[in-house]
Amino acid sequence: MANETKSEITIIASSKVTALRTDRVNWLEIGEDADGQRIDNFLARVAKGVPKSHIYRIIRGGEVRVNKARVKAETKLKAGDVLRVPPIRVSQKAADKPNAAPLVAGTVPVLYEDRHLLIVNKPTGMAAHGGSGISHGLIERLRATHPEEPFLELAHRLDKETSGAIIVCKTRKALVRLHDMMKDHSSIEKHYRLLVKGDWVNDRQHVKEPLLRFLLPSGERRVKVDRDGMASHTIFTMLKRYGDVTYLDAELKTGRTHQIRVHALSQGFPLVGDDKYGDFAFNREVSRGCLGTPFHRMFLHAYQLTFVHPVSGEKIHVKAPMPDECQALLKALEARK
Repeated sequence: MANETKSEITIIASSKVTALRTDRVNWLEIGEDADGQRIDNFLARVAKGVPKSHIYRIIRGGEVRVNKARVKAETKLKAGDVLRVPPIRVSQKAADKPNAAPLVAGTVPVLYEDRHLLIVNKPTGMAAHGGSGISHGLIERLRATHPEEPFLELAHRLDKETSGAIIVCKTRKALVRLHDMMKDHSSIEKHYRLLVKGDWVNDRQHVKEPLLRFLLPSGERRVKVDRDGMASHTIFTMLKRYGDVTYLDAELKTGRTHQIRVHALSQGFPLVGDDKYGDFAFNREVSRGCLGTPFHRMFLHAYQLTFVHPVSGEKIHVKAPMPDECQALLKALEARK
C-alpha cells in the first residue's frame, strides 16, 4: 500500500455511492449523511451483495483505511474523512440476488412522509430487515423501491409476525435524534392492538415483569420473565370481551424483544396465532375458523405512533389501518354475539 497512487478521490457521501470499482482501489470522501456511522455498516451499504464476513476480513487485514490509518469494524466515520476501500468483486450470483424476488413499488403502504421520515404500514410475514436466512426484509424493499432516497434506515423494529406502523429515517440527523428519544421511553407513544385467548380480567392493567432473552438449542431467540432480565413495562387496556378471546390495546413504555407477547402470556393470556408463545392447539382451531372465520396469523398490530418530530419539532400522530384479515376476524366475533 505504501507505493499506491491515489489517482482519483471520489467526493461522495455514503448514500450516493452507486457501485464500488472492481478494477482499482476506491477512495471516498465521507459526506454529512455518513457522519457518525460505523465503518462496517457503511461498507455493508455501499458494497451491496458482498458478504459481511468479507467486509470484516478486509477491515482486519488493513485493506480498509481511514485517513491512511488502519481501523476497526466499530470505528465511526466523520464527515470529511477519506476512506480507502480495496477493489471488491461481487459474484454474479450475489449481484443477482436482490432481484430473486420481484420488489414492486407501492406494496408497503406509506402512512406519513417528509424529507426526514418515512412511516409505513408493514404487513405481517415481512421481516423488518434481511438476515438469518431472509434475503430481503422491509428496509431492503424500501431501498429497492425508493432509489431516489439516498439514506433509508430503520429507527426501530417489529417482529416478522407483527404488522403495523414502523418508522424509517431518511436522514442521519433524524435517525440519531430518534434513537436519543427512544432512550427516554416517554418520548414516543406506541400503541398496539392484539387479541388474546381468554377473558381478560382488568379494564386497565400495568405489567412490569423483567424480561430476559435466551436461545433455544436450535439457536432460535426466545424471551422469558426472569428477575435477572431487563426492566419492562406494558399497559394493557381492555377494548372488547368476546368470551373465549379478548381484544386489547397495549401501550409500550419500554421496547423489549417480544415484550407484549411475553407480558400477556405472563398474565395467562397468550396471543391468538402466536407460534412462539401461544396455545398451539387453540391456534390450530382458530386457523380452522372456530372464532367465526379462518385466521392464519398472529393477531398483533402496531396501531398508533405519537411523537415529536426529531427535526421540525411538530407533533406527529399516525394510525396504521387494521389489516383486512384482522378486521374480518373482529367482524366475525361481533356477529356471533
